Amino acid sequence: MPEIRLEKLVKRYGAVQVLHGIDLHMAENEFTVLVGPSGCGKSTTLRMLAGLESVSDGDILMGAKSVRDLDPKDRDIAMVFQDYALYPHMNVARNMSFSLRLKKVPQAQIDRKVRDVAEMLGLSAYLNRKPGELSGGQRQRVAMGRALCRDAGTFLFDEPLSNLDAKLRGQMRAELALMRQTVKKNMVYVTHDQIEAMTLADRIVVMDGGYIQQQGTPTELFKRPINKFVAGFLGSPPMNFVEAVLTDEAGTLFASGDRFNLRLPEDLAQRARATGERKVILGVRPSDLEYAPDAAPETTFDLNVVVSEYIGAQSVLICACGAARMTVEIKSETPIALGETLRFAARPEGLHLFNQTTEQAL
Repeated sequence: MPEIRLEKLVKRYGAVQVLHGIDLHMAENEFTVLVGPSGCGKSTTLRMLAGLESVSDGDILMGAKSVRDLDPKDRDIAMVFQDYALYPHMNVARNMSFSLRLKKVPQAQIDRKVRDVAEMLGLSAYLNRKPGELSGGQRQRVAMGRALCRDAGTFLFDEPLSNLDAKLRGQMRAELALMRQTVKKNMVYVTHDQIEAMTLADRIVVMDGGYIQQQGTPTELFKRPINKFVAGFLGSPPMNFVEAVLTDEAGTLFASGDRFNLRLPEDLAQRARATGERKVILGVRPSDLEYAPDAAPETTFDLNVVVSEYIGAQSVLICACGAARMTVEIKSETPIALGETLRFAARPEGLHLFNQTTEQAL
């Protein structure tokens, strides 16, 4: 299971450049998730790694070996596609063993491998069924089983859960997480779903416009986003953003805006002072706002409730902060009324500042 390195990787389609010299290092046995909006270049990157797309410039290395010009069959990879790509005329066992039969592996060894993988994925009762007789989640498990049977050094997943309904996606995320604990392989996973990225990844790579915006552990990216795009993309509901002006009052830095005047924590204030910025974007996640009717004004937002979405134990409130909109998560038993103004305290560690022009974090 070699480390994988992408070096100055470029992809062009005629005059259109869709990848702009990306550099990425994926360690041995690491679960790396490429995430970003549609058209950001994540699937193109995966297909280049698989050998399904040519490299316009740069290199792809597995260990010390360049695989840039190798055929897909020579790259020691197995791929799970979005649409399953199963053979409809073959039963589950034959779909899973297809690559082994091509290699003319002895039948006893094939049977043992299929049996072991089927047991791991909960498919033992379905080995004689054809794909048309299976649910979407079962078909996706067969597609993963086929990859596992191949026993490649690297597994590639191209949005494998996007065709499933919400309940099945949750179940399959759990199964992937369990499989990750058992199968010690390199795994590169592409998704536009940031929840999948946060729950599955050892390393998240956030892409946009053919560039890597930021990479790191889920915790690093969630707590210290490098720019406004990453901050807004990771997290559900997404981070709130409001324009603010920084003012220094007797050695204490405040972020002031329409209907708020927040005292900034000292570490954030020091970073802001070092940049010399005055006009900023203030960011705070809905989960970092707490209903606090008696809190001091310099730590709070006074928000007018516009919409309340009941989702069980919690409600999501969409509120007006002057001309801006802010989202808040609140316990459903908290008494609220539409049009009411409520006070929410912002956790100091949950405040973020971004440059209004570059949108880079301060």
